Parts: sequence; C-alpha cells; structure tokens
Amino acid sequence: MRIVSVPCLKDNFAYLVIEGDRAAVVDPSEAAPVEAALAREGVTLAAIWLTHHHWDHVGGVKELVAARPGLPVVAGEHDASKIEGVTHRLADGESTELAGLRAYAIHNPGHTLGAITYVVSGCAFTGDTLFGAGCGRVFEGDAAMMHASLMRLAALPPATKVYFGHEYTATNLRFAAAVEPDNADVTARAKSMRSPSTPSTMADEHATNPFLRTAEPAVAAAARARGAAGDPVSVFAAVRAWKDGFK
Repeated sequence: MRIVSVPCLKDNFAYLVIEGDRAAVVDPSEAAPVEAALAREGVTLAAIWLTHHHWDHVGGVKELVAARPGLPVVAGEHDASKIEGVTHRLADGESTELAGLRAYAIHNPGHTLGAITYVVSGCAFTGDTLFGAGCGRVFEGDAAMMHASLMRLAALPPATKVYFGHEYTATNLRFAAAVEPDNADVTARAKSMRSPSTPSTMADEHATNPFLRTAEPAVAAAARARGAAGDPVSVFAAVRAWKDGFK
C-alpha cells in the first residue's frame, strides 16, 4: 500500500490510498488535483472514502463520479444522507475493501455527528477529528462526544500513521506550547516541523497534542486556571474553548 497526499483548496488534504494499480481517494474537496495525482501515479480511481459531510471534504465527489459512473462512494452511516451520491454506508466497526485491503471505520461523533476515521494497514485517515497537534471544532456534537472520539483514536497503536484533513500543525503547536510551555516534545516538534506535516504518528500526538493529554497534570492545571473542573471532559471542553479564540 502507498499513500499519496493531495493538497486541495487553501489548506486541505485529500489522500490517494493505492494498492497495485487501483486507488481510493479520501476526502476529495476538489476534483482537478485528484485527477492530476491519479494521472501522475498511473492508477485508476476505484472508490471515494469520505470522513464527514462538510463541503471542503466532499466538493470534488460529483465531478469524479461523473467521469466514472458507478464509482463507489463510501461514508459513515450517520453523515451519508447529507452527502450527494453516497453508495455505501459504514457503521462503526464495518469495513470497505480496495484491491484486497480492508479499511474499517471508527465512528467519531463531535465535529459532525457522523464523522468516521478509516483505519487501514497501520494508517488512520482522521478527517477533521484529529489534526497534527490539534483536533476539530465541536460543531454538531458536544465535548463529551468529541473527547470520547479522540480517546478511541488515542487507543490505536503508537506507530499508527495519522493522515489528517488540514495543514494546521504549525498553529496547533503554537497553541500546544501555550497550554504546556514546559513540554520539550512540543518545542522539538515545532522546531523540526516541515510543511506538509502529514502524516504524524499516534506517538507524536500522545506527546504533543493537548487534546489527547487531558489527563496530564500540566494540561489539567492550565484548564483549571480557565474554570474547568478536574475531570478529563471538563478539561477538554476548557482547552477546546481556549483554542477556539486563540490567535
């Protein structure tokens, strides 16, 4: 399996998941960059995998399908009705196949109620749930949902490669440094960061992502200074609200 990152729009990533001469594309916000990547890699598009319904992750679907009638379009069962052209709906734990590869879905409500992560061969395509050193805003769920979703992803093996939906890592690391100014891993990651920063690893996120570190004393103390109670969900909610207004 090979993964090819495809920059789209201002700061989005689509991804080609390639096995042999066939590819699935994750979150094609635009068709043209995906078509160019397919031609460059010499592969045939065999499926579209969508992490959630937002326009900046599904905007290229219609054009890609128009050029390939019958192309499978996969999404989580709770978001599928909000996306035109979906042909396959995945419940939590269900899987989809590409040329013998199995990608299974983790339901991640919070950013949207139907967001999913695709996990395949040691890679996780997290959309807007988990970013490099950050997480998505809580638009349709609540803090408890989003925290639980992140903890499910955090339970993946440390070597899991994390392919996220946006290039926000530099800003996220500035925020992580504000939350944990004495975290040497945050400092080191910021100094060594290159753009594009995808993929990270789950080990990177455990070490530097404040939204996965809500049980850490320094993160909890920073959240309590902003009015949080001591439990991890309250810490998460306080840190997420802080990030929402961070400049």
